[in-house]
Amino acid sequence: MSTQAPKDRVIKFSGLDWIVRTNPTIKKGPGPNLFSDSEENVWVDNNGKLHLKIIHREGEWYCAGVYSKKSFGHGKYTFYVNSDVTKLDKNVVAGLFTYYDDSQEIDIEFSKWSLEENMIGQYAVQPSSKPGNINRFDLPENAGPTIHSFDWKSNAIHFFSGKNTANKQELAQWSYSGPDVPSAHKERLRLNLWLYKGQIPSDLEEQEIVIDSVKFEKQT
Repeated sequence: MSTQAPKDRVIKFSGLDWIVRTNPTIKKGPGPNLFSDSEENVWVDNNGKLHLKIIHREGEWYCAGVYSKKSFGHGKYTFYVNSDVTKLDKNVVAGLFTYYDDSQEIDIEFSKWSLEENMIGQYAVQPSSKPGNINRFDLPENAGPTIHSFDWKSNAIHFFSGKNTANKQELAQWSYSGPDVPSAHKERLRLNLWLYKGQIPSDLEEQEIVIDSVKFEKQT
């Protein structure tokens, strides 16, 4: 059953249909923030790349997010990120994740969480507040385009990050086999760009991330 509402904006990216998130008047999580489905916030360019942008309009900051119409379940999710995530403002969060509810979620996130000394990346299995459910990692300065993935099985999840080059040079990896590996339900694949605790960017500049493509490989 589709979660699409009659007025939802739907885009095509990486051969998939995505619903563009919108709550333009009431701040909601994560953050909380306002999210807009405008073409200024979310668009696919002529080369098929997805742009998510936090914009400033009429005194408000609007974040960006999309989620797949389809649920995929167990398998390998790979994200080819064109933008250099090490250059994100310290108050900005970029998320690549599957979500069913707040306790059944698999995350790859990039943020300094408002602290310049923080490492930029984290892998998490919710609830991330539980010991052993999160692994933070850093990326080299000026990392450039990167590739990130998680291979979700019924009893384990393996995360990987590397350079988006022919040899996919490894930058980080982590395996999780604890009690909170989510079951496959009707979770959706989600991509978002938002402001931590609803704070405005520290540099007062609009923020953007570009994703070349997303790939899903079903378990055999």
